[in-house]
Amino acid sequence: MAAHPDVASDLVNPALRTVTVWSDTSCPWSALALHTLHTRARERDVEVLIDHRAFPLELFNGIPTPKHIVDVEVVAIAGALPELGWKAWHGPVESYPVTTLPAMEAVQAAKDPAVGGLLGSDELDTALRRAFFVDSRCVSVHSVILELARDCEHVDHDRLAEAMARGAGREAVYRQWSVARGPRVQGSPHLFAANGYAEHNPGATYHWTGEPPAGFPRLDEYRREWVDELLDGFADS
Repeated sequence: MAAHPDVASDLVNPALRTVTVWSDTSCPWSALALHTLHTRARERDVEVLIDHRAFPLELFNGIPTPKHIVDVEVVAIAGALPELGWKAWHGPVESYPVTTLPAMEAVQAAKDPAVGGLLGSDELDTALRRAFFVDSRCVSVHSVILELARDCEHVDHDRLAEAMARGAGREAVYRQWSVARGPRVQGSPHLFAANGYAEHNPGATYHWTGEPPAGFPRLDEYRREWVDELLDGFADS
């Protein structure tokens, strides 16, 4: 099965059975999409690689991603889908991440085949999101990132440490931010595949009851069928 003719490598990884996910580490909607994708792929025994691309919200907005917005989005999603295992932030307020750039840079650095490749990079991304959404850990901190990497089966911890010390991953994040400012990437998360699949925040229908911080997000519906549509597109590849 050939790649879709509209595929551009700066937007979509052209490899078959690979999903390109544009997102921010602190975005609850992207954590939901990735959890659903990982879970369904395991259930169907379908091998999928994920190519993480940065959609750095703080660079788009010029401010740290507001805690009061993330907090209520977590409640809206986790209240409807308790199987996620998320928890309200229970760490010290002063340890709440003011930036997720170091986490996203580490995920990009881990893509180096000598460090972990796409498999290791995805393991690290998953570990970082769990640390944030479940364990209330400050994923901005270098030592926390490397501690999480040590438990990732396909990540070479020492090589990642060396790569991060060189600033590996930073250029990739800023280059991806430039691409994400174009019209094709609509937000975090936006998923693409080489077969032409492209969906922003798949499966989720929600609205805000008012302008933040006065209003609250309401998850009206979450349909997991989007994953089967995506995975069915890999059937002949």
